[in-house]
Amino acid sequence: MTRPLDGITVISLEHAIAAPFCTRQLADLGARVIKVERPGEGDFARAYDQRVRGLASHFVWVNRSKESLTLDLKQPAARAVLADLLARADVLVQNLAPGAAARLGLGFDVLHATHPRLVVCDISGYGNHGPYRDKKAYDLLIQSEAGLLSITGTPDAPAKAGVPVADIAAGMYAYSSVLAALLQRARTGLGSHIDVSMLESLAEWMGYPLYYAFDGAPPPPRSGAAHATIAPYGPYATADGTVMLGVQNEREWQAFCTGVLQRPALAADPRFASGAQRNAHRDALRAGIEDVLQGLSLAEVLARLDAAQIANASVNSMAGLWAHPQLAARGRWRQVATPGGSIPALLPPGAHGSFEARMDAVPAVGQHTEAILRELGRTDADIDALRVDGAI
Repeated sequence: MTRPLDGITVISLEHAIAAPFCTRQLADLGARVIKVERPGEGDFARAYDQRVRGLASHFVWVNRSKESLTLDLKQPAARAVLADLLARADVLVQNLAPGAAARLGLGFDVLHATHPRLVVCDISGYGNHGPYRDKKAYDLLIQSEAGLLSITGTPDAPAKAGVPVADIAAGMYAYSSVLAALLQRARTGLGSHIDVSMLESLAEWMGYPLYYAFDGAPPPPRSGAAHATIAPYGPYATADGTVMLGVQNEREWQAFCTGVLQRPALAADPRFASGAQRNAHRDALRAGIEDVLQGLSLAEVLARLDAAQIANASVNSMAGLWAHPQLAARGRWRQVATPGGSIPALLPPGAHGSFEARMDAVPAVGQHTEAILRELGRTDADIDALRVDGAI
């Protein structure tokens, strides 16, 4: 099977989520990803928890299909190994601490002079220049800086997103930017520099609330699990559970009142006669809706919503997602090897008709060190010396 990135080699000085998420997706498409880790402990995300056969949940998510090479880059012998790897590589991805890559001689200008075809992708909290360049940045801190917390949560308290959205956003933009740089190199023959900022990535995702608050207008209010500016759109209680539903236009509002609530007169209530009016009177609207839905079972409500062609969803738990019938019906699960044993893993989104994503093992720390060093021409004596010195 031929995959789009077969033959592409990626070297990644990575930890946590943003860079590993980028490089895992490159590996999904066939790239060889060599993950450089610290000797002994490796990527600190390995120690976040032990929920997956003794391994960390974050780590198994973003590190399959990679090779693990341990190098102590403070040592010249280890940097010489990295230099040999970069001479053969197509892409370098790094999310080290601010300024660390430059101090190691891994800035784009230095690398481009000796490796003109190399694509270099730097991922950081705030970017390679500007007054925030040297600030430490973790996902929750960026959610705060990007204003996400100001619009997420309840009126009484802000809440962070339940997944690391700043890391995910940066990883996604790094991934797509690397693909674009490889396409550009195919035309020009030259690698390029990519500077991905977590703040800028999440700020892009904040486009709707930014424009909603354009020119000093009030921002979207924090509204829990309900949509901040569209009603009815959110969770509603039934007799035995909660349904998530969304009404987005006047035709759907009429169908909802007639087919689901079976109260057609409600559609003519002047308080609910338009989307803006429904949003302005959302508390009264919720009371009227739940007055009906709380007398019906969840199954009855879902059946009525489907019959009226009103968008709806179950409020799933993690157990519900593991067992989701749609994922099973579409064959989205595969088995992936890990140092702790085989685990199920979702195929990446986007089902390609011409190839299937690579779904190889999650590596142990340094699992591929000796094999990579031998590939670079190091002898057994060389490898022993590196190990004695603590360089690997």
